[in-house]
Amino acid sequence: MGRLTDRAFDILRAEVDKCAAGDAIAGSVYRGIVIKRLEKLRSQEGTFASKEEIRDTFKDEFPNFSEQALKAAVKANRAPGLFNKIIFAGGLLGAGAGIIWLINLPFPMIRWPVAKTMPVLLLPSFMSMDYNYREAIALVEQSDQLINKATAAADFDLGETKAKQAQKHLDALPVWFLGYYPKRYCSFFRCTWRFTFDEFQAARKNIGRMDAQIFQQKNAFTELNRAEESLKAAKQEYQKGKTATERQTASGNWQSAIDQLNQIPPDTLAGKTAKQKLQAAERDFQAMGGIATGSARADNLIEAAKEFALSAAVASQKPPHPAAQWEQIAGLWEEGINRLKMVPVDNPGYLDAQTKLAEYQKNLGISQIRLQSEKESVKALQEAKTLFANLQNNLNSPSQNSGNSLGQLQQIINQLESVKAGTTVYPESQKWLQSARKKQQQWQNN
Repeated sequence: MGRLTDRAFDILRAEVDKCAAGDAIAGSVYRGIVIKRLEKLRSQEGTFASKEEIRDTFKDEFPNFSEQALKAAVKANRAPGLFNKIIFAGGLLGAGAGIIWLINLPFPMIRWPVAKTMPVLLLPSFMSMDYNYREAIALVEQSDQLINKATAAADFDLGETKAKQAQKHLDALPVWFLGYYPKRYCSFFRCTWRFTFDEFQAARKNIGRMDAQIFQQKNAFTELNRAEESLKAAKQEYQKGKTATERQTASGNWQSAIDQLNQIPPDTLAGKTAKQKLQAAERDFQAMGGIATGSARADNLIEAAKEFALSAAVASQKPPHPAAQWEQIAGLWEEGINRLKMVPVDNPGYLDAQTKLAEYQKNLGISQIRLQSEKESVKALQEAKTLFANLQNNLNSPSQNSGNSLGQLQQIINQLESVKAGTTVYPESQKWLQSARKKQQQWQNN
């Protein structure tokens, strides 16, 4: 190796050219002198030239030579280190790997000639082919086991994952290599496979079939979940229903949910599960039918009670009413109460019936009070009128005195004051009472 490396020579020559360009007359002459000195150092064998030796080659001709360029040349004027050797070796290895990569590209025009002449260069392809084949076959078997012998919805999820992985390995197999059997590679690594076009097609069809199965099974489970949710909601609606209309709507939703269970494909796992649930749902629905019959009877009783209550409420408007009308109103409330008492305890409408029963009994009590007040007030007014007629007859009797007359008049006033407000005779009683009190005052003043 020369005393001046090629890299150092190039750095110095570039700076010499730069310095020579500044002197048009002597520049080219000085450049030739310095270049010859540098070439002499490069051709000499021995230790690398020092900084001062390099400086001596140009200091007289180019005193303005860049100190920075000199330092760079001195730095470059040394043997390559370990790092540079590693880089060089890495470059060689990279180039080799690049060639191997190029040869193993999935292009028949490249691989076939190599496979016939130097198959060892296709070792990465053989290893990849062997690995992807083994993985594809194993994953196809696993996914087939999970899908065709599934016991739960989770098996289809795992089977779908395995099928996708198998498809990925199938896609990685070199289709152009179908039917080719690397004898030398397999003699060392004991290949147990012969990858044929028919086998490749069968694997792909199997994956496609399982994808369709997974899609069908998942759709079936989706329908099963919807039917179960509808069935559960319908049962809750029926139990919470307070009116006949609400329970009838819930019954229709219940039947719709049963129809949804019937529509799930029977050859799916969800269909087999639905068949078991369908039996329980239909049994419950039939039992609900008996309850519904009782509920319908109870609903009819409640509706009838409401009609009696409505008639009573209409008849009670704009009081006061005569005793006969209050008797009729009380009778209507009693009829409604009798209907409500016929609703059994185990009927869904029992709570609603009891609520209305309390309301109707309260209204019946009010009607009976008004009836009693009407009867007593009519009686009191009638007795007051009789006493007043007797008083009129006694006034003409010789034995009648003022004390007796005032006592009889007070008795009349007491009867009139017992007439209740809000009765049909109350206005009339007030007129009689006013007249009686006026007469009482006159007699007392006399």
